[in-house]
Amino acid sequence: MAGLPLAFTQPLLLIGLVSLPVLWWLLRLMPPRPRRIEFPPTRLLFDVAPREETPSRSPWWLTALRLIAAALVILAAAGPIWNPETGLAGSKAPLLIMIDDGWSAASSWETRIRAADELIAKADNDRRGVALAPLSEPTRDITLMPAGAARVALRQLAPKPYSTERVETLPAIERFLKATGDCELAWLTDGVDTGRGTEFLEALGKTVGDRSLTVFEGGTPSPLALVAAENAAARMTVKVLRTGSGIAAGIVRALDQKGSPIGEARYTYGPQDRETEATFDLPVELRNDITRLEIAGERSAGAVQLLDKRWRRRAIGIVSGSTSETSQPLLAPTFYLSRALGPFADVRLPDKGAPQQAITQFLDQKLPMIVLADVGTIAPELRERLNAWIDQGGVLVRFAGPRLAQADDDLVPVKLRRGGRTLGGSLTWEKPQHLAAFTADGPFAGISVPKDVTVSRQVLAEPDAVLSTRSWASLEDGTPLVTGEHRGKGLVSLFHVSADMRWSDLPMSGTFVEMLRRIVDMSGYTSTPGAGVAGQTRAETVAPLHTLDGFGAFGPPPATAKPVSADYRDRATPDHPPGFYGPADGPLAVNTLASADRIAPLNTASLNARRASYTNAEPRDLRGILLSSSLALFLIDAVIVALLGGGLAVLLRRRAAPAVLAFGLLIASQLAPWPARAQGSDDFALKAVSQTRLAYVVTGNADVDSIVKAGMSGLTLFLAQRTALEAGDPVGVDPAHDELAFFPLIYWPIVPGASKPPQDAINKIDAYMKQGGTVVFDTRDAVEAPPGENGASQTPGMQTLRDVLSSLDVPELEPVPREHVLTKTFYLLRDFPGRFNLGQTWVEALPRNQDDDDASRPARGGDGVSPIIITSNDLAGAWAIRPDGQPVLPLTPGEPRQREFAFRAGVNIVMYTLTGNYKADQVHAPALIERLGQ
Repeated sequence: MAGLPLAFTQPLLLIGLVSLPVLWWLLRLMPPRPRRIEFPPTRLLFDVAPREETPSRSPWWLTALRLIAAALVILAAAGPIWNPETGLAGSKAPLLIMIDDGWSAASSWETRIRAADELIAKADNDRRGVALAPLSEPTRDITLMPAGAARVALRQLAPKPYSTERVETLPAIERFLKATGDCELAWLTDGVDTGRGTEFLEALGKTVGDRSLTVFEGGTPSPLALVAAENAAARMTVKVLRTGSGIAAGIVRALDQKGSPIGEARYTYGPQDRETEATFDLPVELRNDITRLEIAGERSAGAVQLLDKRWRRRAIGIVSGSTSETSQPLLAPTFYLSRALGPFADVRLPDKGAPQQAITQFLDQKLPMIVLADVGTIAPELRERLNAWIDQGGVLVRFAGPRLAQADDDLVPVKLRRGGRTLGGSLTWEKPQHLAAFTADGPFAGISVPKDVTVSRQVLAEPDAVLSTRSWASLEDGTPLVTGEHRGKGLVSLFHVSADMRWSDLPMSGTFVEMLRRIVDMSGYTSTPGAGVAGQTRAETVAPLHTLDGFGAFGPPPATAKPVSADYRDRATPDHPPGFYGPADGPLAVNTLASADRIAPLNTASLNARRASYTNAEPRDLRGILLSSSLALFLIDAVIVALLGGGLAVLLRRRAAPAVLAFGLLIASQLAPWPARAQGSDDFALKAVSQTRLAYVVTGNADVDSIVKAGMSGLTLFLAQRTALEAGDPVGVDPAHDELAFFPLIYWPIVPGASKPPQDAINKIDAYMKQGGTVVFDTRDAVEAPPGENGASQTPGMQTLRDVLSSLDVPELEPVPREHVLTKTFYLLRDFPGRFNLGQTWVEALPRNQDDDDASRPARGGDGVSPIIITSNDLAGAWAIRPDGQPVLPLTPGEPRQREFAFRAGVNIVMYTLTGNYKADQVHAPALIERLGQ
C-alpha cells in the first residue's frame, strides 16, 4: 500500500470489501419486523411493567460491530504482511547486484547489506547465479558465483571513505551483460548525487536495455556531510549538508588531536533546507586545537571534517617602516595588510616605537609569521635572531619601498639592485605593467589574474641562475613581482612592490588577499631542501599517516594509498583516502569532500525500473491478529445478542450450575499453558539440523552473551572465508531445556560467581560429551591469574568451573602436547591464543605407556575427539567483530598477528571436532615435515 509498509498475498480478495454496504442493508432488515395485530384484551397488559424487552431491529452500533468483524475476515483472507520483503521481478535469469558503497552509504550500511543478503537468499532458492558490482571499484572483474560464495563476498565489502564515480563502473557492467545475456539487475542506491548522476542514469538506461531492473531507494535516513570549515575572527563555522528531509537538528562535536572533546555546536534545518551551519563560539586558543569535527550519531567519512594547521588562525605581526602610520593611517601599508589578513589570521600591530623594537617584541612573543613593510636596515644582532627564527620554521614576508630599495641585507630571497624601476613616468617610455599568469607549479597556482591591476614601480632583482626558480609571480615583461626561498624549516618571501597604493594597485584587489592566504597556509608546510635550484624545483610530497575508513574511524593507511603534495587541497580519491598525511607533529588533512562540494538527491525517475525500498524490520504476517480480532468481535456480538434477548439471564436462572461450570472451563482453557514448548522444540530442531552450526551456552549475563554471540559469528565467517565449511549462524543453547546432540561443538563461557547449573543440565552435558560432542570451557581470566606455578587454578573463573565440573565425569586432562592432532588439523600451531595469550589449553590426556617418551606418544588414541577443552584465553573475545568488520575488544598484549592466530586456533578446534584424528596417520607426515621446515 502506498505510504505504508503493507502488502497482500491475495489482493483480489479485497474486492469483498465492496459487499459490506449490502451486508449492512441485510443486517438491518433481518430478522423482519413482526406484523402488528390489534387484540383488545392486550390493553390489560399495558400497566404491567415487562422484565425484558426485545428490540424489533438490531441497533446501529451492533450492526457496525458485525461489519467490522466481517471486514477483518476479508482482510485476513487477503494475506496482509507488514514490512513485506521487497522482491525482484521473479525472473529465472542470473542476478547482478549493484551496490553504492561510497561514504554516503556508510550510515545505513547494515540495512543495505541486509537487503542484498535477502536478494541472494531468494536467488539461492531459485538456483540462480549471483554477481556483485560495487560501484566504487571500476577495475573489479564482475563474475557469476554461487549464492554461498556471493554471501561471503558480500560480507567482505565495506563502504569506501570517498565519493564513488558510478560512471566509471559502466564499462565493466556492459562487458558482464554482453557475456551473460539475459540478466536481472538490482541497484542498491544510497540516493545521493555527488556529481555526474544524470550522466550515469542515462548511460545505465542504455546499457540495461530491456532487462529487468529494480532500484532500491528510500526507507533510510538522509546521509549528512560536513564541508567548508572556516576559523573566522570570532568563531568557527562548518556547513552541514543533507540531501532531503529527515533529521531537522543535530550536534557537531569538536575534538583535539588526542580525541578529547573541545566543544559542541548545534545545527538546525529549515523544512526545505539542504544546507545549514554549525557555529563554535570558542576562544581562538581552543579553536586552534581542533583537529576533527564530526556529526554526533552519523557514522560515515563524509560526516567528518579534519583540520590541520591551515585552519588555525595564526598570529601575524606587521611592522612598517613608513612614517605615514600616524599622519595618514588609512593610506598606510598596515591598513591594507590588516584588511587583507584579517579574514583568516589574528593581526597584531606593535606598540609605539621603532621597527627594530617591534621586531624584537614579535620575536619575544614567538609569532609564526612576521610581515615587514618597507623596513630597510636591520641591526646585525637582530638579523641573526631573525635568521635563527626562520630556520626554526618562521615565515618572513617583506614588502618593498623606498627604504628597502636603498638597503643591503640578506633577509630577502634574491639579490636586489639598488634603487628601483619606475614605469609610466614622464621621463620613461615604459608603461605600467600588468601581472602575468601564475605558474601551475607555484604557490599561487589556480589564482585568477586580474586584468585591471598594474604596477608602476618595483624593486628589481639581479639576474642569476636561481632567479627563475625563486620567482613565484612575474609581470608581463618577465621581471619578478614576488620571490620566495625556503630556509631551514622556514620561509622568506618578498613582494617587489609596496604594501600600499604608491607603487601598484595590487593591495586593492582580491588577488592580494588570496596571495597572502596562500603564504599563510604554507606556514608549517614548507619543504626543507635548502637553497638552490634542485631544492626549489623538487615538488614535496607527504606520505599517509592515518586514514579514515568508510565509517569515519581512523586506521592504518591501506596499501593502495599514495603520497600527496604538501599543498593538496582537493577531495579524497581512491589513491588519496581521507586522513592525515605527513609528519605527526604537523600533518596535512585530506577530507572526503572539498569545500565547494555539495550533495543532491539522486532522481532515478528517468530509469525504466521497478522501485523498492529498504526495510528495517522483519516481515510480519497479520492474518493471525486479524482473525483473532474478528473472532473476539463475534464473541462480543454473541454476548450482546444474548443480553438483549434475555437468553443469558434465562440460562443462568435455569442452568446456573452448568453455566458456571462451562464458564469456568472456558476460563481455565484460556489460562492453561499451550504446548508452545513442543512447537518451539520442533522449530529449534529444524533450525539446528538445517545447517552445521556452532553453539554457545547462554549464561544470562547480557554483556558476556553479546560478546560470545559476536565471537561465534566472527568465527563462522572466518571459517567460510578460509575453509570449505559454510556453517549457519551460531545458536545459543540452554543445557537444561535444549537438545544438544545437534551441535558438534559447544562453547561455554564461565562467568565468575555464577550459580551452578541444575543437575538435569549437568546430566545432559555429560551425556552430550560421552556421545561424541565437545565442550570448550573458557574461564576468560588468563590475565587475572596470580603469579606462581598454580596461579591459573586460583582465579574466580577457575573456581566456578571446578564447581561445574565436580558433577561431571571428566577424563584425565593435560596441556595440549606439541604433537597433538589439535595443533595440525588445519593450521600448524604451537599454542592457542585468544584475547589473551598467557593461559594454557587443556584436553583429554593421551594414552601413555610407561616406556613411551614424549616424542613417540600417539597423536590420539582411537578415532575419538577430546570431549572437553579448557582454556582461559577468552577465545570468543578475540573472535568478536562488529557488523562493519572491526574488532569489538582489544587484545592483550596485542601482538601484531595475535587476532589472526586466535581465529586459526578456532578453525583448528572446529576442524578437530568435525574430522577427528585422521591427521595422526603417518601418510601425512612428509607434508607436515615439509611445512615445518624440518
